[in-house]
Amino acid sequence: MRFYNREKETQTLQNIENMSAEYAQMTVITGRRRIGKTTLIRHAFKRLPLIYFFVGRKSEAMLCRELTEIVKNVLGDELGTFTSMSALFSSLMNISKQKNFTLVFDEFQNFSTVNASFFSDMQHLWDNHKDESQMNLVLCGSLYSMMTKIFDDRKEPLYGRATHRIRLQPFTLDTLKEIMREHHPEYMPDDLLTFYMVTGGVAKYVEQLIMHHAFTKETIIQTVFSYGSYFLEEGRDMLSDEFGKEYGNYFSILAAIASGETSRGEITNYTGIECGGHLDKLEKSYDLITRLRPYLQPEGSRNLKYELKDNFLTFWFRFIYKYRSAIEIGNLEYVQEKVLADYETFSGKILERYFRQKYRETGFYNIVTNYWEKNNLNEIDLIAVNEVDHILIIGECKRNAKRINLHTLQEKSQTILQKQKRFKAEYVGMSLDDM
Repeated sequence: MRFYNREKETQTLQNIENMSAEYAQMTVITGRRRIGKTTLIRHAFKRLPLIYFFVGRKSEAMLCRELTEIVKNVLGDELGTFTSMSALFSSLMNISKQKNFTLVFDEFQNFSTVNASFFSDMQHLWDNHKDESQMNLVLCGSLYSMMTKIFDDRKEPLYGRATHRIRLQPFTLDTLKEIMREHHPEYMPDDLLTFYMVTGGVAKYVEQLIMHHAFTKETIIQTVFSYGSYFLEEGRDMLSDEFGKEYGNYFSILAAIASGETSRGEITNYTGIECGGHLDKLEKSYDLITRLRPYLQPEGSRNLKYELKDNFLTFWFRFIYKYRSAIEIGNLEYVQEKVLADYETFSGKILERYFRQKYRETGFYNIVTNYWEKNNLNEIDLIAVNEVDHILIIGECKRNAKRINLHTLQEKSQTILQKQKRFKAEYVGMSLDDM
């Protein structure tokens, strides 16, 4: 797959690379697995020698042996034998006083299982040598909970040390449409919606569909549910490290939300789990769900819903995890039938998400959300607000444009209009045809 988008991120990393010639840089790059962090790094860093090192879960001595070999190949320096990563990093810091190079530690959080004291040793070495160093140090990680703890917890040694923080996001909607136009110019709206529904703009998933030439609704679903499919175990592979031994409860809660049980009471009834603490962790520690409040509801409101942030995980828990028994015995056609039977309802919700993302990506609105009143009355799919220009967009999303009723939408929005009398309201209907 060719390299798409990421112009802003590439330029930022190249500027950091240039600054490292005068001042040592420590850049932290985070983002979910498969988002394309490694590909971005290899694409962006071209000027300096690049030492790229994946921190595997191996013994410290083995990691030292591997890294010294890479340093020899890239810089030509014979470092000798090390059994301590701290001693090896100290040697690299000394080399960086004469040589300007990039050092990347990918899956940096894995050092916690190799030797947890490495973080404090690194902090000490960085503080003592950075003023004379020309190192462009890049620390990558995909375990959100661990990377957040390492760099955002005031009690941790590397807190406040990073000179730059980059959170890599999925491809934009424009990029997804560019990919579809390039590979399947005659795509239909439902093809794009299914492409968005399954990949969510995650680079690795996009690459998988490109490899299989899957660009229609039917071929995408067939690819996901084919024998040996990359996608079938992906949700479990991605999250088992995050959750550890508690993964069962977390998986049940995420499956409930993906199935439309979105309030705390509904989730508890669906799973039989008292989920308050789990929901807090899923939101704040793992960054997997978002807590939704209706537009204009105060912070302390109990009128809340929860939503999975990630399109692929929403799809995975709704269909793959739910029907895992059928998948495990190889009855993939049965699951495909279940997906197709529920496709219109499920994809309708994804369509709402698509248009909310579209409005966010314009950069014109400072609030993009939705609205409902108690007991799910007067639900509104899209609220987009520009508080500077006092513009209020109130939208309804339907797969079929004929089902959009702007008169009913106006009636449902009366409470909002009473509270926002200074705003100019515009009513919009959005369907598959508007994608």
